[in-house]
Amino acid sequence: MMEAKQKKYTSLGQVMKRECKRLVSRPLYLFCMVIAPMFCYIFFTTLMGSGLPTDLPIGAVDLDNSSTSRSILRNLDAFEQTKIVARYESFDDARIAMQRGDIYGFFYIPEDLASKAISGRQPRISFYTNNSYLIAGSLLFKDMKMMSELAGGALSRATLYAKGATEEQAMAILQPILIDTHPLNNPWLNYSVYLCNTLVPGILMILIFMTTVYSIGVEIKDRTAREWLRLGNNSIYISLAGKLIPQTIVFFVMSIFYNTYLYGYLHFPCNSGILPMIFASLLLVLASQACGVVMIGTFPTLRLGLSFASLWGVISFSISGFSFPVMAMHPVLQGLSNLFPLRHYFLIYVDQALNGYSMVYSWTNYTALLLFIMLPFAVMQRLKSALIYYKYMP
Repeated sequence: MMEAKQKKYTSLGQVMKRECKRLVSRPLYLFCMVIAPMFCYIFFTTLMGSGLPTDLPIGAVDLDNSSTSRSILRNLDAFEQTKIVARYESFDDARIAMQRGDIYGFFYIPEDLASKAISGRQPRISFYTNNSYLIAGSLLFKDMKMMSELAGGALSRATLYAKGATEEQAMAILQPILIDTHPLNNPWLNYSVYLCNTLVPGILMILIFMTTVYSIGVEIKDRTAREWLRLGNNSIYISLAGKLIPQTIVFFVMSIFYNTYLYGYLHFPCNSGILPMIFASLLLVLASQACGVVMIGTFPTLRLGLSFASLWGVISFSISGFSFPVMAMHPVLQGLSNLFPLRHYFLIYVDQALNGYSMVYSWTNYTALLLFIMLPFAVMQRLKSALIYYKYMP
């Protein structure tokens, strides 16, 4: 019994040693496991380093050219996300500039704005945004809408003052209900906090899919699968464990790095501490590797396995819930979202890092990731048969 056990450990060590040699001998592994994740960490966090885009270019059409209209435009230009870069003589000139892509939108002030407002004839302020650029259009729409409301309030207040109302009476008419807003968990409304905490582990997940599928599929392609199995004492379990453990260690180190980078260096919100997120990242790494084994076990061809991995990984971003709420999706898609590891990692991140709940609160998501880890047992025999008998056709 002890001799058989010792033989298993020896076989496992030999397979791990062989896999380590393969990892260092092929630059592709270094790129997919270290260079690409590091590049993505730095790229996405620096791309949105300021939290929100600032000084988005817009135009202005001021046909009134009064002190009131100039004051409105100065206040609009003072907004952090908005910068008036050009003034146009007419609506058509501003529209053409927006169609050319010179500006993302423009603010239109009609003639006799001030005189109509004072006389109570309700002048109309217009603004136009190019929502082909979703983020830029949304931010500019918010700023210009706010400026329009503030301008209307200021003109109404001036009219009430002229009629003899006190400041308290005027404000009670203009704003009968005061609104006190408190954004939770991300009070800075920082897009980097919103996106990077799911984009970064999501990119790592895709790379794990691809690396796992490639490392097994290339054994079939290069006809080295039988040698790999013999070294693992003809056990698919020992052979697979010996191949994946070195990769698991590298990917787990990369997950520790991004957690330390996001929550330690960039100080993103992490209200439950970093350890639960590191544990969730470990489960994500193992679940992603398990999914990779299922992918190549289901389609034991390198190109089909890689296509499956890339497709499943890309869909994960859309269905995980960070770009569009799952509860607003079709009920069928809500159910299918549970088939993606990133969805459960995202829910753990929301509960642990943002809300600061205990790990027990997210037990269903931890359990789901553990179930993903068990999936390869369903394709083990099919994978072993493919390693022994499948002949790769170029």
